[in-house]
Amino acid sequence: MKRVEFFFDFSSPFAYLASTQIEALTARKGASLVYRPFLLGALFKAIGTPNVPLFAMPAPKRRLVTADLHRWADHWGVPFRFASRFPMNTVKPLRMVLATPEDHVAAFVNAVYRAYWVEDRDISADEVLADIAASVGLDGAALVAATTDERMKQGLKDVTEQAERIGVCGAPSFLVGDILFWGQDRLLFVEKALDGWRPKDP
Repeated sequence: MKRVEFFFDFSSPFAYLASTQIEALTARKGASLVYRPFLLGALFKAIGTPNVPLFAMPAPKRRLVTADLHRWADHWGVPFRFASRFPMNTVKPLRMVLATPEDHVAAFVNAVYRAYWVEDRDISADEVLADIAASVGLDGAALVAATTDERMKQGLKDVTEQAERIGVCGAPSFLVGDILFWGQDRLLFVEKALDGWRPKDP
């Protein structure tokens, strides 16, 4: 079966936008979707990228990149507002994804993204995370407790190292077979790859 691996961090507004489209895209193409939560900040440190690239941009570029976020949201008809708490420590919700039963992962990921990039909630707070988990039928207290589990800590580290190893440079990134794509604006390439297209990379 065709498969898309979705590398994401809740701290990325671009990954939020991608999350609103990737489920429908993979369903349309008969492909499975695998969520790969990773620590974007740790990856940036490892590859020599500023911790918050948006803040490191010249003002004109930063204005246009920010405008693009709203334009993409409008294009796809999805809600979006830039979080008042940015950047956000996302270690706990990312570990919670790893502890979530597979059949609830998509719902939990979507709920966390909505809480942060639509409702402007503090997704580093235990009580907020427990409430989000409960809203999609999960045991919030148990999932929050799982964030201190060594297996979840190691799991998040492992995916982050995997991301670096395969060449991920930001979020969202998508792995289709052995082809890596970066950015919510590359979803058309993801779709083409699922149809058998191979880009003519240099």
